[in-house]
Amino acid sequence: MIFAYNKEHVGDVLMVITADDKGQENRVERKGNVARVSVVEEDQVVAWNIFEASTILGDIEGDGQVELTEEQLTKVNEELAKVGFSETLAKESEPKIVIGFVKSCKKHPDSDHLSITQTEVDNGDVLQIVCGAPNIKAGQKVVVAKPGAMMPDGLMIWPGVLRGVESFGMICSAGELRLPDAPAKKGILELPFDAVIGEAFPVGK
Repeated sequence: MIFAYNKEHVGDVLMVITADDKGQENRVERKGNVARVSVVEEDQVVAWNIFEASTILGDIEGDGQVELTEEQLTKVNEELAKVGFSETLAKESEPKIVIGFVKSCKKHPDSDHLSITQTEVDNGDVLQIVCGAPNIKAGQKVVVAKPGAMMPDGLMIWPGVLRGVESFGMICSAGELRLPDAPAKKGILELPFDAVIGEAFPVGK
C-alpha cells in the first residue's frame, strides 16, 4: 500500500494505491471527502483518494510518496468509517525499495538487450527480474524496486511480462532513484559488496 501526496500539482489530496488496475475500467464511489476506486469487472479496490487531507490529518510531511504516522492512519480509518465505508487501511512495514543480490543472469531468448535475473531481495526471497541495463551481471549488489514500490518520479512498479518472460520488480539506475550526481550513462547502480541484502535503500526526492 502506497501513500502519496503532492499539494502543488494535485491539490490537498492523499492518494492511497492498493493494487494494480492493469488498465481495466475503474469505478469511483465518493462519500464525503473519500473516494473509493475499484476495478469494475472484479470489484477489487485499487485506490482511495482522501480530499481536503490536511484538514483531516494535519500537516503531511513530504512530496510524492509519504509515510503516515500511526495517528494519521487512525484518522484516515476514522474518516472512512464516518462517511460509510467498511474497509480499513493498514501500513505495510516491509520496505519496497531494497538492496538486492543478482544470483544469476542470462540473456533473454527473444531480445538482444534484455537479461533475465534471479535476484535475492531478503532472507532467501528471490525475484525473477527482467533487466535492460547493459552492465547487469551475476554477483552484483543492486537496488531493487519490488512490486508495489513507488519510484521518486511517481512510477508504480507492478509485476509484468517482457517479451514473454514474467518480471517481478525493477533493478534501478542512479537516475531512476534520483541520486545526486547520477551519471547520464545508461546502467544500473552497482553497490559495494558489503551492502546488506534486504535493507531499505533511501531514494532521492
